[in-house]
Amino acid sequence: MAIIDFKATKCKHCYKCVRNCEVKAIMIKDGRAEIMPDKCILCGKCLQICPQSAKQLVSDLGQVKSWIMSGKKVVMSIAPSYMGLMKFKTIGQVKAALKKLGFADVRETSEGAVLVTEEYTRLLQEGKMENIITTCCPSVNDLIEIYYPQLVHWLAPVVSPMIAHGKLLKKEYGQDAKVVFLGPCIAKKKESQDPRHGDCIDAVLNFTEIQDWLRDQDIVVEDCEDEPFDVIDPKVNRLYPVTNGVVNSVLATEGRVDSYRKFYVHGTKNCIDVCESLARGEIKGCFIEINNCSGGCVKGPTVEDETISQFKVKLDMEDAVKKAPVDSRTVSRMLVDIQMGKDFMDRSSKEPMPSEEEIQAILREIGKNRPEDELNCSACGYPTCRDKAIAVFQKKAELNMCIPFMHEKAESLSNLVMETSPNIVLIVDKDMKVMEYSAVGEKYFGKTRSEALDMYLYEFIDPVDFQWVYDTHQNIHGKRVKYEEYNLSTLQNIVYIEKEDVVLATFIDITKEEEQAKAEYDKKLETVDLAQRVIHKQMMVAQEIAGLLGETTADTKTTLTKLCKSMLEEGSESEVR
Repeated sequence: MAIIDFKATKCKHCYKCVRNCEVKAIMIKDGRAEIMPDKCILCGKCLQICPQSAKQLVSDLGQVKSWIMSGKKVVMSIAPSYMGLMKFKTIGQVKAALKKLGFADVRETSEGAVLVTEEYTRLLQEGKMENIITTCCPSVNDLIEIYYPQLVHWLAPVVSPMIAHGKLLKKEYGQDAKVVFLGPCIAKKKESQDPRHGDCIDAVLNFTEIQDWLRDQDIVVEDCEDEPFDVIDPKVNRLYPVTNGVVNSVLATEGRVDSYRKFYVHGTKNCIDVCESLARGEIKGCFIEINNCSGGCVKGPTVEDETISQFKVKLDMEDAVKKAPVDSRTVSRMLVDIQMGKDFMDRSSKEPMPSEEEIQAILREIGKNRPEDELNCSACGYPTCRDKAIAVFQKKAELNMCIPFMHEKAESLSNLVMETSPNIVLIVDKDMKVMEYSAVGEKYFGKTRSEALDMYLYEFIDPVDFQWVYDTHQNIHGKRVKYEEYNLSTLQNIVYIEKEDVVLATFIDITKEEEQAKAEYDKKLETVDLAQRVIHKQMMVAQEIAGLLGETTADTKTTLTKLCKSMLEEGSESEVR
């Protein structure tokens, strides 16, 4: 089951998680980060630093609430870091407050630490291991099993306090009881699912989740009654969550001096450094308390309160906790039927490695043609350009993660557009100050790019349309504007760029087209005028013809009338005769 939920839609080419992941367990695919579960040590750093909150921890809180609601016996194992992370007057108030949420019982994980300390003491007294690395921190266990398998044989073959306590609680309350671990650690969720001891812990919660739950139920820890943790007093073993806590517990418990030198390491980078040193054979005869979180468990990845000081917590806990061992008879009674052993293994993956030729080919694709081109700036998240090239070969990274290369590429493309575009390109800010100006502008406005970048738009053209677009955030498309002073006709597109709060415009020179259109229009006018003159002349001719025809018709009528009259008269005379 996934432990860190990844919101791909929020991840946008920032690579911050890759830069901050010490083991590079994050791959980039299509510009977005993906956690590689088989390589992740669950340090939680990516959760803490993601600027878009694209990664979120999967919560077991709903499952725990459903168990309680259904009447199941749910027992809580609370990590000793509660002493520095929760507010209370007495530690018994913490127990009382948590029981009000419905837990059948609340017990301290330090009880499990008692058993772990006993096992560490036994290993120290036996003196068979060249080095002994503590195995309380599951992130460190993963780090060694995955990345330093050659050190596995130095991991103390002992379960963590959480697992030991889970075994103890299952023995006391029965296998049907649900055991919930409360602590500041993310890796504990993965450890609880480990098939080597997957039946010990049923759910894992963190202090942020429990504080929210208490707040929802209007439960104030400092107002609760005092219900002491009285089953077992873990004493010095409550110091496990602070640096040097394990060493102090061992020193207080040992009956006699052993031959091992003892020191502690905390913080992922320091853990890696000590593993490297161990792998080189530089450290021998040592008992090493190793914790992935800087400052110990009290500064675990789910601790959101930035005001908590690891130093103050360490001092306060060391003052409050008795530096005394648990009675050996109590320990012996606790260990009955509890198996404390754990076998660690090589879980490293054998990834393909590119040849030198393949590395060089990848480097050339991102403009690294010579050694001096390899800036090793780590902007992509990898320490060197070669490491990045290897990651690209292994499909864990992409070429465009190289920020300098992409910057140069974008710059060259931008310059190419500005220098070669046949259209005028202008960008102005809210004050109409020219922010960008294409080279072709000099041809039309007589201003070089360097000159224009020191000017305001109104110094050479009317900015009224630009100002309107900026003020209204409405765009203008395909508007014809003529600049008589420059003998220039343009077709303009002016748009508002919200992200940059600027106005971008492109002017297409249509002067020739306009002149051609005017010439064609003038020609049409001339043609129309000629046609009108022809029509007028034809009308005049028609009128003249009509006049002539009218006179001729009248004469003809007169002549014919006279002829008809003469003929009629001649006919009358003949009849008389």
